[in-house]
Amino acid sequence: MSTAAEQADLQKREVALAAAGLVEDGMVVGLGTGSTSAYVIEELGRRWKEGLRFVGIPTSERSAEQARGLGIELVTFATHPVIDVAIDGADEVERGSLNLVKGLGGALFREKIVASAARRFVVVVDESKLVDHLGSRTHVPVEVTQFAWERSAFQIEALGAKVTARRTKTGEFFVTDGGNYILDSNFGVMPDASATAAAVGAIVGVVETGFFIGMATEVLVAGADGMTRLVVS
Repeated sequence: MSTAAEQADLQKREVALAAAGLVEDGMVVGLGTGSTSAYVIEELGRRWKEGLRFVGIPTSERSAEQARGLGIELVTFATHPVIDVAIDGADEVERGSLNLVKGLGGALFREKIVASAARRFVVVVDESKLVDHLGSRTHVPVEVTQFAWERSAFQIEALGAKVTARRTKTGEFFVTDGGNYILDSNFGVMPDASATAAAVGAIVGVVETGFFIGMATEVLVAGADGMTRLVVS
């Protein structure tokens, strides 16, 4: 009998296969970051070897390295400013609105750039990520400049969050691919995440937030009873 972790892994693979199936020849594809996105890239690498041809724009150095290792051609916004489809995971998905919290992997800034450039932003998750209100199961990562990060933390806390600067296993500050810090901000359950997102985003020193409000085109959810597709209600 498989464990709960193994079942969750199988669900992630199932939804990753479905998402990768959306990629067609000639597309520009946003390659997400995280465990489910890694399965998407793995499947796209397999399809690449079978002859599918597309180009990818990765959301992190980690995803770029995986894609290169599979032979996938990578490009930049200098030559491809518009993405046909971006596929990425999420840490929370709010039912109904499909608003998201992303960035526990630390790539939220690049992830949001890629998502905002996409004609179609497809989110892939397992059913444990679905919530009635954002903040129900996770904190919100906030990327800030290294200079005066303490001031940014102070202002986020003034909005009602408990803030912790993210650190590595060795105790050093976690530094994003863009050279910034991450402030993990616990707001608790947020009935109006859009208002909180706007308030945090207005703070000088905040580079980007893990709030992805109104950005998802659709969400593919893998669960015990199979896969479902959600769109904004």
